Amino acid sequence: MLKSVAVIAAEDTRVTSKLLGHYGITAKLTALHEHNEKRATQRLVALLAEGRSVALVSDAGTPAISDPGAHLVGAARAAGCIVTPVPGANAAVAALSAAGLATPHFLFYGFLPQRAAERRRELARLAVHRFAMVFYEAPHRVADCIADMSAAFGAIRRIVIARELTKLFETIHVCALGEALDWIESDDNRRKGEFVLIVEGAAQRVEDASAAQRVLEILLAELPLKQAVALVTRITGAKRNELYALALQLKGIENGE
Repeated sequence: MLKSVAVIAAEDTRVTSKLLGHYGITAKLTALHEHNEKRATQRLVALLAEGRSVALVSDAGTPAISDPGAHLVGAARAAGCIVTPVPGANAAVAALSAAGLATPHFLFYGFLPQRAAERRRELARLAVHRFAMVFYEAPHRVADCIADMSAAFGAIRRIVIARELTKLFETIHVCALGEALDWIESDDNRRKGEFVLIVEGAAQRVEDASAAQRVLEILLAELPLKQAVALVTRITGAKRNELYALALQLKGIENGE
């Protein structure tokens, strides 16, 4: 693909030039990164309008997935150009495939806020979700991030720490969140490289369902069924359809009557 195009837009031309040199590819190389993407997009879309082909590459990973490129892709589509993905390495999917977490759903979050207070607020908001959560993190923040995750999510949840995936020093470690900080701080090399952190989702607790039922029983004694269900949904966060079925059962009414 790179041999066939007229122009290659790269996140860092110094990195991509090594790949091109290795394969003897002579296509024109131009920079497209987070600081110049909007300006570079205008120039590249103009080239596409002339009928020239452009390739977009990242240093590592996939363009537009926590990397520059989404603005260019959107502008190219808006201009009526064909956008063709060339599947390649993706850190989030690679980490999930090697994590061993039997979960049908996951949230790809990407990078958390850099400021500690904002990061902690965001983690507190995510703590109730029941799907696995996939984060990217920089080496100089990874220890602080794991400490904040342990405080927000609790010490018993499992975390997958994946660093330098597909590279020479690839490491994948699975442990409880309460053990993760000690593990990563026990060796300076464990804090180097690009990180993917996968944290288990919240477990559905029996006491949550019991509490919702107790609240529902109290409100059903005072309010119409639909109003009671609506209030319990707002108070507990439980699913409305499950509460409605429970309310019918408590009222001695069969579904469909």
